[in-house]
Order: sequence, then C-alpha cells, then structure tokens
Amino acid sequence: MPESSRLIVVTADITTLDVDAIVNAANSSLLGGGGVDGAIHRAAGPQLLAECRTLDGCETGDAKITGGYRLRARHVIHTVGPVWHGGDSGEPELLASCYRRSLELARRHGLKCIAFPSISTGVYGYPKAAAAKIAVRTVSDFLKSGDRPQSVTFCCFDHRAAELHRREIAVLGSAMGESQ
Repeated sequence: MPESSRLIVVTADITTLDVDAIVNAANSSLLGGGGVDGAIHRAAGPQLLAECRTLDGCETGDAKITGGYRLRARHVIHTVGPVWHGGDSGEPELLASCYRRSLELARRHGLKCIAFPSISTGVYGYPKAAAAKIAVRTVSDFLKSGDRPQSVTFCCFDHRAAELHRREIAVLGSAMGESQ
C-alpha cells in the first residue's frame, strides 16, 4: 500500500477523535498551556496532568506518551515543537524529529492509528506551508519502514491548514507515481 494512501486529512477538534493516540503539541513542561495543549489537558481531565508531572518534562524535538483518560483516544503522545526563529536555528530538523519520535512511540506501543495537529504553527509561529511539507514528508518516509501505524491523520484546525496538507500529499503521490 502506498504511504500516501495511509495519510488522512481532517478539519476537526483533535480532542474528539477516536484513534489510538492523538499528538499533543506541548510545551517542554508537559503541564498544559494554550492552544491544542490546553484543549487536550481540559478534555482529558486532571489525571493527564498528574501523569505528566511524573515525566520530568520533554526536550524540543522529542516525545513522551501517556494515557488518554477522558479522551476518546487511548493515548496522548506529547511532543515539543520548535519556536520559529527564521529557519536557521535547526527548526526544520527539530520539527521533523517531533513527527519521527511520535511515530516511533506509536510503533513501539503497537498503535494502529495516530492523529497529529499542525505542530508549532500556532503561538510558536512556524510557517504553516513549510510545516505541512515537513509533516507530510517525515510521516510518509517513516511509514515506508513498517506497517504500524496503519494510518496517520493530520487533524487541522482550519480549512487552510487542511488544504496545505492535502496539497503536500498530492505532490507526494505524484512524485511516487513518477518514480514507479
């Protein structure tokens, strides 16, 4: 199965998705914050915060996994994206690492379906088009190395972000068709 057929794009509230894991665009403390992070913590309930307190934070580009508690998702994978400083401070590599490390955790835990928000594109200021390209390419490359996860959803906050992800998947599909 081509990797691009395992990629799904939706415009939705990530806290409502019924998947094995949702990814939280967290801050390094893992103790909640604004945007997606705050929404996930509110929806999951106080048990999520209690478990996160035991994890001793998380470095930028890395990821850690917890239970999902009151969410429909069984797990939350917390990853810390880079703050955008113009692109010359390792931001692309760190953002790609967020996706890779999250997928590695999903695979290690045998998860079949995982959903990502647009990591670092909110208050961290990463340009949405560049972030979508990194997300789609990194996930697609990872999926080539195994059958888990079986599907990856890019859960976008708005239609513009969803369209950017769909466009990158289409470009990827075209490139795959040309190389065969």
